[in-house]
Amino acid sequence: MDLTLTPELAAFRDEVRAFLANHAEDYAGGAAKDPRAWQIALIEAGYAARTIPRDYGGYGAEPDILKSRIIAEAFIAAGAPRGIANQGVSMLAPTLLEVGSEDQKRRWIGPTLRGEIIWCQGYSEPGAGSDLASLQTKAVEDGGDFVICGSKIWTSTAQAAQMMFALIRTEPDAAKHEGISYVLIPMDTPGIEVRPLKTMTGGSEFNEVFFTDVRVPQNQVVGGRGRGWFVANTTLQHERGMLGDPNAAEARLNALTELMKTETVDGQRVIDNPLFRDRLMQLQGRMFAMKFNGLRTLTDDSAGLARLIVKLQGCELNHQVAALAIDALGELGVLYHDGPHLRAKGRWQWNYMFDLGLIIGGGTAQIQKNIIAERGLALPREPSPAKV
Repeated sequence: MDLTLTPELAAFRDEVRAFLANHAEDYAGGAAKDPRAWQIALIEAGYAARTIPRDYGGYGAEPDILKSRIIAEAFIAAGAPRGIANQGVSMLAPTLLEVGSEDQKRRWIGPTLRGEIIWCQGYSEPGAGSDLASLQTKAVEDGGDFVICGSKIWTSTAQAAQMMFALIRTEPDAAKHEGISYVLIPMDTPGIEVRPLKTMTGGSEFNEVFFTDVRVPQNQVVGGRGRGWFVANTTLQHERGMLGDPNAAEARLNALTELMKTETVDGQRVIDNPLFRDRLMQLQGRMFAMKFNGLRTLTDDSAGLARLIVKLQGCELNHQVAALAIDALGELGVLYHDGPHLRAKGRWQWNYMFDLGLIIGGGTAQIQKNIIAERGLALPREPSPAKV
């Protein structure tokens, strides 16, 4: 592929840079002052939901890999947020584009993209984590409705969500992978109870969700009855892209670099300490490897395993970036709650614990490593942390 910018692409790059310069006050400090307003501005400019049709709430541009890269690189350079990235925008919306009905696309995608609807994902159950197809939450037909009973666990953002996309067993006599349906459920439906779970971050990002005779119309099934396993895997492909986004990893590494330029140890900038700088360079090398592998997957339709590696490496890399940031902060790195010396509102500490949860949750990382090993591929070696 020829990556040389044509006059048209150069003009487009200037357009993106001008937009970011004109809106610099909207994302001072690297975070949007009003996330929903910022998201709408990005959609209207074509820098978010770029290729999603206008009929469904997107910008409606034709796919263009080079323009997408120009946008990504301009936002990274400016330290600007890319807009809302959550289970609704990054996972459900593209799933509906692929397998949703026309009514589902028109009803749900636009409000989701604009941040008007928060979604949660109802997959895991107390007895169905890594073996997800063993799920027992079931639905019984009653006229044109399903009546759902059961429970879900580790449900992110359920306490704040208006909607859930969930895997429900609707065909009890079918094989376990074939008896599951992918159902859209309003969280204010009578019979739903949400119980927050306090995590090692100190917050309650995860929840238990209980269903007692929850009535949902059958037209809320996505992709057809009994095809939930196929639809769920479509969603998981997009989840890997969200959790292993090389652009997000590069932006986080840039933030770490700036932190190391401003924090000092005994009057010396942290970045001038050779041990810290060596750790940063190792992470930078891994970030570039991840970035270029991500570029490869943009044009390689057969790169399923390569995408799996991006998700795995992305979670591990983000955790190690946060670990170096905490070390660079010295005694301030142990702070967690509000205080006059807390840096970045404690995001480095929160990211460190949360990213660790993404790595170990449900054994996901180990399962992925086993799959990669079975296929005779090698993962990059973990760098040995320098002792400081």
